[in-house]
Amino acid sequence: MKVLNLSLLICLGSIIAHAQTSTKKPMKEIEVATLGSGCFWCTEAFFLRVKGIESVVSGYSGGKVKNPTYREVCSGLTGHAEVIQVKFDPALISYSEVLEIFWNTHDPTTLNKQGADEGTQYRSVVFYHSDSQKQTAEDYKKQLDKSGVYKNPIVTEISPFTVFYPAEDYHQNYYALNPNQGYCQYVIRPKIEKFNKQYAAKLKK
Repeated sequence: MKVLNLSLLICLGSIIAHAQTSTKKPMKEIEVATLGSGCFWCTEAFFLRVKGIESVVSGYSGGKVKNPTYREVCSGLTGHAEVIQVKFDPALISYSEVLEIFWNTHDPTTLNKQGADEGTQYRSVVFYHSDSQKQTAEDYKKQLDKSGVYKNPIVTEISPFTVFYPAEDYHQNYYALNPNQGYCQYVIRPKIEKFNKQYAAKLKK
């Protein structure tokens, strides 16, 4: 009887373990986008507010210098652009919607320049992570050009993603942590206020 009970317990344990495994929720699918649209302090502040965005990290991409510093990137000699790397839930926000926000929150017609920020490090760029992202970005860019939304041609670079280097810690979540800093007050804040009104339905609670 003891052997029988032990066998029964093992059998029940297997059934319970199988039931618990089969009822686990499937892993959430997460995609990655890497985008440059000028100063990453500003770009990061936009995307952190949007529903479906899991994380935003400011950093550098597109150049040849390994592990660049902010000072090196600012020299314009590394080939890197200031970018953000966004992880998003495609069940809540599509890649096309990510691109919509990207293109609608900077001037993609000015080459290597956003406002007073000048240099190749401030270029408008989409680094695609898949053939699907490449096609979506190229199609979106063509449609924008044809739409006449912008008076001048869109100069956004669309290039394959190679490597991403996170920026120094003090650059992460910069606007939220430094709201009284001059650039944040006079450049980023007005853009954020406009963004909050324009994308109210897409904002996190």
